[in-house]
Amino acid sequence: MSTPTVTEIDVRTIPPYERHAKIFGQFDDLAVGQALVIVNDHDPVPLRRQFEGRTPGQFNWSYLQAGPALWRVQIDKVAGAAAESGGGCCSGGACG
Repeated sequence: MSTPTVTEIDVRTIPPYERHAKIFGQFDDLAVGQALVIVNDHDPVPLRRQFEGRTPGQFNWSYLQAGPALWRVQIDKVAGAAAESGGGCCSGGACG
């Protein structure tokens, strides 16, 4: 059995205004079953809320280290975007 691919991003080295865009870009590039580890100097609760709003049902969020000086969060991609858009009867505008 192979180990899932994990990409680590130390966001402490990235300007704050670029962080979330970089993280979402990396997450979007992941295949289902791959993961992203975020390293930060605070609990990334606002980022988690953005994930919940932007990619519901597509990720698992796990704390690997929870402060106080260093936070490491693993974000596993568990489903692709297509999983969210194909579930309803009006998928693709078919209802009418």
